[in-house]
Amino acid sequence: MIGKLTNDSAQIKFNILAFSTSETGRIVLFITILLIYLIVVAGNLVIITLVCLVSQLHTSMYFFLCNLSVLDILYVSTTLPKLLYITQTGYHMVSYAACIAQLYLFLFFADTESFLLTSMAFDRYVAICFPLHYSLIMSKPVCVLLAFPAWFMAAINALILTCFVSGLSFNHFNEVNNFFCDLKALIIASPNDTTFLKKFITIDGMFIGAVPLLLILTSYGCIIFTILKIQSSVGRRKTFSSCTSHITIVVVYYCSALCLYMQYAQELDKLFAVMFVTLVPLLNPLVYSLRNKDVLSAMKRIKQYQKTNPIQ
Repeated sequence: MIGKLTNDSAQIKFNILAFSTSETGRIVLFITILLIYLIVVAGNLVIITLVCLVSQLHTSMYFFLCNLSVLDILYVSTTLPKLLYITQTGYHMVSYAACIAQLYLFLFFADTESFLLTSMAFDRYVAICFPLHYSLIMSKPVCVLLAFPAWFMAAINALILTCFVSGLSFNHFNEVNNFFCDLKALIIASPNDTTFLKKFITIDGMFIGAVPLLLILTSYGCIIFTILKIQSSVGRRKTFSSCTSHITIVVVYYCSALCLYMQYAQELDKLFAVMFVTLVPLLNPLVYSLRNKDVLSAMKRIKQYQKTNPIQ
């Protein structure tokens, strides 16, 4: 089996179709993708730096936010640099090993996002429904116990799906109608009967997508019920505002995921794939920076420290 993979897979190439544009369009696309990538990396690095340096942000909420920021940097780095390379050089060919590796990393990070958003929803549930016991319940060991399984389960699930795909047969030259080695595009590219794999992916999607979404909705159902019991309208508004950033990320993540994987028009796949890959990592630092008083306060503290302690 190893010999077969070594000899046969070395001959397999994938042609990543990406985006067909004019020369001017190619330049515009390159600049746009580059700006998005730089904003995502810089914005999430700011979040990570603030959470690490400012003791005010050493809470469970920002622990999960830091995990999400690390994840988002890794997530976009799996696909966008390759797209930039293809756009700049015009060389669309990818080896079998590189394609399978990209598929695994993409699935790993996309699945982790779903699980981390669920952990963050639980954190908001405890903060609002059990405020007096929040720090006790959401201790550091509990946060680690919620975050580690998110990464671990996603890694295992991505490995299972990648193993299924690597077991498919491919021609020596294959066209992938996307800008990266996407699961759906690879299944379409394979000449094998993929009926079983498609059914498995549907069931797997229930575990990865539907179950976390149900847990998130349940958490917010309890949160809304608790908020409605608050007598003051100002208090209700202030309490709910602590959830709006997370709600925004959840809505964008699941809407883009549904658009990508629940429609069958291949010409729309690349558009929805761009949304799925870039929107959450792009919005994450923006909504948590612009709508979060603690993060804005931490930024001011860092600026004030820099003014009073200039680098010699």
